[in-house]
Amino acid sequence: MDRQLWRQFPQVEPELNALQPYLLDAVKLTNQPIHNKILALLESGGKLLRPGYFYLFTKFGDQIPAERLRAGAAALEILHVGTLIHDDVIDGSPTRRGVRTIQMKYGQRNAIYAGDFMFTVYFDQVLKSTSDTYLIQSHINAMHKILTGELGQMALNYREDATLDAYLSEIAGKTAELFALACYQGAMLTNAPQAVQDSARPIGEAIGSAYQMLDDILDYAGDPKKTRKPILEDLRSGVYSLPLLLALPKAKRDFHQYLKKRQDMTEADILAVRELVTQHGGVEAARQLATEWTDKALELIAALPAGSSRDALARLTGMLLKRDH
Repeated sequence: MDRQLWRQFPQVEPELNALQPYLLDAVKLTNQPIHNKILALLESGGKLLRPGYFYLFTKFGDQIPAERLRAGAAALEILHVGTLIHDDVIDGSPTRRGVRTIQMKYGQRNAIYAGDFMFTVYFDQVLKSTSDTYLIQSHINAMHKILTGELGQMALNYREDATLDAYLSEIAGKTAELFALACYQGAMLTNAPQAVQDSARPIGEAIGSAYQMLDDILDYAGDPKKTRKPILEDLRSGVYSLPLLLALPKAKRDFHQYLKKRQDMTEADILAVRELVTQHGGVEAARQLATEWTDKALELIAALPAGSSRDALARLTGMLLKRDH
């Protein structure tokens, strides 16, 4: 699933097509090598899901100037890309979306500064989208929650006693918050009906949680040619994601003989852990949980005002659980 998916959603396809060149123009950096790497990342096939959800929620409200909406959508994608650049530093990732990462090409220090730079561009776009201090504060609160979630992941690294509750708390900040922000900002910027505004964040949180769960599943069961990233990348960096967390209690001793090695696990050890996760139903249990969170989102979407926007939200959300990358 890539940006071609938006051909199935004519309600927002024109806006998302116009967003791509706007994003490239919004990022201006005098350091040309880093600038080029950021542009390559923006051009390399992100799904624009967060701007897509943002635009779908704007359809429930009033018409406002297109340039304000474009800036609001751009802010979300730029924040997302900034967090990805930082993620690559934390995870030591060699590639992202098939492109060599900034930290791999130019070092961690420059990658951290590049991610920080993207955050300044993000707030610039936020201010272009709204002067409402309440909405601006909601962006600040969301960024705080996202960064807190990322820092929370550190406390879970190499933890064989990590709980499902701790995992859910971590992804609530790491991934779900940005989806929640996208849905909420779309509804709020256009003064959508109060019931839509009230539902927007919970819908985004459920979608984002399910999305992260499927990402974790693909890390164990995905095709690297489709995902465009190495499998078991989280495990290599000590991140025990959902399939492993759900399988681990069923065979603690078997898992421990490999996990106790931490960063010294060999490639054979890592593959053995994947086999244990599959053997003890971790992937299937994770898929079931992702389905439950998707169903939660769909139930909330079903309560929105009837029409093509609600139908599009439901169809897109259902499609995300079936994706293979």
